[in-house]
This record gives sequence, structure tokens and C-alpha cells, in this order.
Amino acid sequence: MMKMLLMVEFPNEPFNALVRSGKIGEIMGRILESIKPETAYFTEQEGMRGGIFLINVQDSSEIPSFAEPFFLNFEATCKFRLAMNPQDLQRAGLDALGKTWG
Repeated sequence: MMKMLLMVEFPNEPFNALVRSGKIGEIMGRILESIKPETAYFTEQEGMRGGIFLINVQDSSEIPSFAEPFFLNFEATCKFRLAMNPQDLQRAGLDALGKTWG
């Protein structure tokens, strides 16, 4: 299993229209229920609404299931980054890599 950061930028439209119509909560709730993030934060990104989600990915073939809800509902931009926790970093073998490549 890999941990990935999913960073989403929401353009003003159609997000504003969904806020005005009262549909944003229901749609966002469905997406969060579907992608089941370990953690979720909503923030500003590049001057737009944004979200940062820590997700668990078993296989790269799952990536569309995380991105498509944002693409299709919000015309959002999605960026993925692999992430490690401190335990992952300890298992990375940096000392051996340093001896090999340093």
C-alpha cells in the first residue's frame, strides 16, 4: 500500500454555482465517502479553493477512481504525490544508499 497526497484545485466555476444551488455539501460528501481519505484539509491553492487529501492506494490503477469525481463534478485539477511517514523513511535504507552513492 502507498500513501499519496491528492491535491485538488477547484476553479471558481462550477464550484460557485454548486454553492449557490446548495448542492456542494452533498457532492463533496459523496466524494469523500468514496475516496475515504485518511485525512482531508480544505485550503487556498493558487488563489482558488483547494483540498489536500491523504489517501491509501493499493495499485496505480485506482488513481482514476480518486481523480474522476473531482474532474467530472468540478472541472478540478488533481495532482498526486507519493508520501512517506517517519516509519517509511526509516525503512528506506538511506544509510546504505549514502554509502553506495555518496
